[in-house]
Amino acid sequence: MPANRFNGNKDYGVGIGLRIPHYGHIFEKKPVVDWFEIISENFMVEGGRQLQVLDQILERYRVVQHGVSMYFGSAEPLNREHLRRLKKLVKRTNTPWLTDHLCWGSVDGRYSHDLLPMPYTFEAAKRTAQKIREARDFLEVPIAVENVSSYAEYHVSEMTEWEFLNEVVEDADCGILLDVNNIYVSSRNHSFDPFEYLRSVPAERVAQIHIAGHSNYEKYILDTHDHPVLDPVWQLYAKAIELAGPTATLLEWDDRIPSFDEVHKEALKAQRYVPASSAVAS
Repeated sequence: MPANRFNGNKDYGVGIGLRIPHYGHIFEKKPVVDWFEIISENFMVEGGRQLQVLDQILERYRVVQHGVSMYFGSAEPLNREHLRRLKKLVKRTNTPWLTDHLCWGSVDGRYSHDLLPMPYTFEAAKRTAQKIREARDFLEVPIAVENVSSYAEYHVSEMTEWEFLNEVVEDADCGILLDVNNIYVSSRNHSFDPFEYLRSVPAERVAQIHIAGHSNYEKYILDTHDHPVLDPVWQLYAKAIELAGPTATLLEWDDRIPSFDEVHKEALKAQRYVPASSAVAS
């Protein structure tokens, strides 16, 4: 499948998140890794060890920035100071694209520090798309928005989650960070078909894919990122690759983090689902 303008970096292969417990191993062993994803907010500082670490990583590896606090779905305007600091980091890393979540999380300048699901209304979609365009124009880098896992729904919603996602990205003319684990978690919590979700997403806009582990509880599934990817998520990933073609893929492992080698080995399982002629060696 040929690359499209949102998925032109097919040589990015499989990456993992840059996490503090792995710093020592990375600098000592210099493992071969396609790329690292960094949480932007962890490096939006003026100096200190974090930037020293980042600069060391950038000497050897490609980096893609992933944000957790842009809150495109919040009602208030974008935080201009946040954007200025983010743009400075974008220039430092030369990230080929930038990702953040399709969610809200702030009210009147107060932040929840959580990724809260959106009400799926046309009004919310229009406002969210406008903010994504504003951020992209200011940051001067392509943006892809991530679908979040959710545990509650709004009675005012006028469409499904995937219809809302499509409405936003078409209006904003942006990419999608397709988190297949989040699709599975939400599908179990809200009783919808995750494969219908996948088939409904515009494959030509999928710029990146997230895979991760989750935890099963009696009445719901929680997006925990604390163990290997489960089989149902791999099945969704296989379908996503079939639909979108080879796509930059990131394994999220953020709690009870094991050794670097274990995380990297789990991430590289994604190569099984990429056609042999398109796979990138790692």
